[in-house]
Amino acid sequence: MKGKRKETEPAVRRKAIAADGPLSRASLRLRVVFPDGRQLGPGKADLLEAIGRTGSISSAARELEMSYRRAWLLVDELGKLFKRPLLTTAAGGAHGGGAELTDFGRALIAAYRRIEDRAAEAVRAELIVFESDLDDV
Repeated sequence: MKGKRKETEPAVRRKAIAADGPLSRASLRLRVVFPDGRQLGPGKADLLEAIGRTGSISSAARELEMSYRRAWLLVDELGKLFKRPLLTTAAGGAHGGGAELTDFGRALIAAYRRIEDRAAEAVRAELIVFESDLDDV
């Protein structure tokens, strides 16, 4: 079943709203939409993190079970959003290729994850009063 994700595996990392109780089974998926329609969301953040871990766009794509083309298009879209590069790449060949996050790319991921954490805290603070009324979640 190559390319098929198991039902229990999330497509992307989801930020839990609470550590325990019914709200712990709820999650937040945050997307920043820029005026030109380009976006920064959990999938692109996951992809950049995977590139940072694996040192390769193709390895990151395999890890996230997406095509190399899709991964490359997402990286390209992000690259056009910012003036500074998010990663550096080297063409493959006898000595291999690869991709490495720049300091700017690492800072962007860290900022996005902080935004997720703060948003989850805000959601929890607002919804905690309704937690006892949640119906079998």
